[in-house]
Amino acid sequence: MVSIEMPEARILAIQIQKELVGKTIQSWRIDEGEKLQKSKMVNENLQDYDGLIGRTIQSVRSRGNIIHVKLDNKLNLLIAPEYGGALLFHENTSHLPKKKHLTLEFGDETAFTVRLKGWGHIYSVEDSRLKSSYVYARDFSDTMAPDEEQFTYEHFSEQMRSASRNIKMALVGKDAVVVGLSNSAFQDIIYRAKVHPKRKSSDLSDSEMKSLYEAIQTVVRERLKLGGKTQFADLYGKQGGYSPAMGPNMKDESCPNCGTMVEKIAHGGGHVYLCPECQK
Repeated sequence: MVSIEMPEARILAIQIQKELVGKTIQSWRIDEGEKLQKSKMVNENLQDYDGLIGRTIQSVRSRGNIIHVKLDNKLNLLIAPEYGGALLFHENTSHLPKKKHLTLEFGDETAFTVRLKGWGHIYSVEDSRLKSSYVYARDFSDTMAPDEEQFTYEHFSEQMRSASRNIKMALVGKDAVVVGLSNSAFQDIIYRAKVHPKRKSSDLSDSEMKSLYEAIQTVVRERLKLGGKTQFADLYGKQGGYSPAMGPNMKDESCPNCGTMVEKIAHGGGHVYLCPECQK
């Protein structure tokens, strides 16, 4: 399952901002609503989405992997395509995809669809409840993001040493010191930094910590520059151009640095690909 992480969410938010701001929602539809409700991927009451009708989109922003669509009349749409999904803009409503979960149609006959894959969220939330919404509070928080000014080496290293736990837990998940990275980016980052996934964050040397910090910056910057990962498609269906240096794409391959066969290990509730020679 391909996760949509901070770079891909940022790309989508910029594109949605360009295409949808100023448009007024004419209709909405949730497909497979009962199934999504059972998994808590949409509002408990689907009538909450009725408030979208007649609302105009004012702004779109992202943080972590959450896309926040701000509408007038104190209403918000939160989209979190956690483990992959397809967010698409349509010039007209005549050829919408058959498989979709959310459909928004606008007064100018354009449309926006969202298809979640595996897991994710689509919530309609009033301003008064926004900060108490789990997905919003998780990513729109005080935790530093790797594309913001607060992400300095000094701040990062201090937080990592204070975390004093498994490096994956320090970089991925709700208690991570950074927001917006998941297992896909994690494997890529630690390979570039030549760090083993089972290392403890507080045990890294200064040079290893610096390498880790620089690897995060490189991965985020390159994914933004190249339109996201190769498995990712943007708002127009265009495939990204970034191929991770390490991850499932390296299955049955050898390390490009030393020639050692890449290994796959179970770790942190998932699987991690690594070079046993380069990553100690």
